[in-house]
Amino acid sequence: MANLNIKADKENTYDAIVVGSGVSGGWAAKELTEKGLKVLMLERGKKLDHVADYDYAMKAPWETKYNGKITVEQAKTHPKLSRDYPYNEMTEKYWFDDVDSLYKEKKRFDWYRPDIVGGKSIMWGRQCYRWSDLDFEANAKDGIAIDWPIRYKDIAPWYSYVEKHAGISGEALGLPQLPDSEFLPPMDMFFVEKEVRKRLEKNFPGRNMTIGRVANLSKAAQAQIADGRGPCMYRDRCSLGCPFGAYFSTQSSTLPAAAKTGNLTLRPDSVVREIVYDKETKRATGVQIRDSVTMEDREFFAKVIFVCGSTVGSTALMMNSTSERFPNGLGNDSGELGHNLMDHHFRAGASGKWEGDHDRYFYGRRANGIYIPRYRNVGDDKRDYLRGFGYQGGGSRQGWERNVAELSFGKDLKEELTKPGDWTMGFGGFGETLPYHDNQMYLDKDTRDKWDMPVVVFDADFRENEKKMRQDMMNDCLLYTSPSPRDRG
Repeated sequence: MANLNIKADKENTYDAIVVGSGVSGGWAAKELTEKGLKVLMLERGKKLDHVADYDYAMKAPWETKYNGKITVEQAKTHPKLSRDYPYNEMTEKYWFDDVDSLYKEKKRFDWYRPDIVGGKSIMWGRQCYRWSDLDFEANAKDGIAIDWPIRYKDIAPWYSYVEKHAGISGEALGLPQLPDSEFLPPMDMFFVEKEVRKRLEKNFPGRNMTIGRVANLSKAAQAQIADGRGPCMYRDRCSLGCPFGAYFSTQSSTLPAAAKTGNLTLRPDSVVREIVYDKETKRATGVQIRDSVTMEDREFFAKVIFVCGSTVGSTALMMNSTSERFPNGLGNDSGELGHNLMDHHFRAGASGKWEGDHDRYFYGRRANGIYIPRYRNVGDDKRDYLRGFGYQGGGSRQGWERNVAELSFGKDLKEELTKPGDWTMGFGGFGETLPYHDNQMYLDKDTRDKWDMPVVVFDADFRENEKKMRQDMMNDCLLYTSPSPRDRG
């Protein structure tokens, strides 16, 4: 542990320190400041002001250089970030460069690290689903890992508390495996989605299809309007930042609430390198940071420290916080820190074409899709694998980018592409991964990033249980998307 010999004084001492400014960090800052505590929020990313710094949110496609795509050079210099959709021309400034956000992979593991105040709350998918006792009791019933110390009844009031402030639109279903939230009016489903829902629920009793439960304000309350949040405009440009404050983010919701108290100090460009442990008091007393601009080191002190970075970032910080008392990382007496690394598995599903109904269309660019709640290993259903999955997806009419097989060029092709194409419907499964002790992340202390932090190494993959579940995901999707006489009912 570094010893900077910096004494605690009024300038660098607070009632509480919050590490990270994403969804959880924003909430911690809001709650603590509103209770009267002087709070320092430390964020490793750069400043991002609400509305003013959403560079592309209000621009038309033709006002961008590459219409949101990335260049060959960008893909070359960002080999990990460019693997998937989060990184593109319009969101480039929201992410750390690959050269700065170093990490190693024993097996492929995608880790996207935002470089902004607000973290992933600016770019998240906003899907919000409550856990049930099916989830909280799973480890105990399956004899896997350790039992959760709480049950649904313990956390249900806090779900409600958060949802009323964040704003969750959705439809109540009354399902025991998916408890209902404090809902704003649900977004409407498109024609083809409503038709598929009818057939799915008729032909597969016990399975439900609903609109996604999403943290977008379908209707803004007076209090939210007073705080600068308006209803969703159906633009579907959420990943660029929402100037209307229609979806829940740190910038639109919790940060303004915390700032209003006068008790918040926000310090961006602050890489928290370790949590300082005092062996005399046997308590964490502060944090050591490195200013990412000046590269100067500082320490800040507080009686309460909330570590609210990402899963990986928070774990790496605790691993790097070593002392005589905690040689393997703060709080790591069990040796479990970094183990049982889990991620949902997805990209298993199917899509299909809906014949006819070309006289129907949909309204707006809805920033949401459909959801099919878990039905496997629920009630009397028993599979040859543990746990289960849900589906996300949606329906739409094909646009001008579709291929018209009968036409390859000329006037007829151009005229055909001015009209909407066929209705399509797609489903993608999102499955649970079991906790495996040897799925892990750890620190390579011989390899350092630009802030002299040891880099993270990932060594995790999916196992037989997940592979069996993925096969079930695809098989069921084929039933939903393949027409049959009974589906035409």
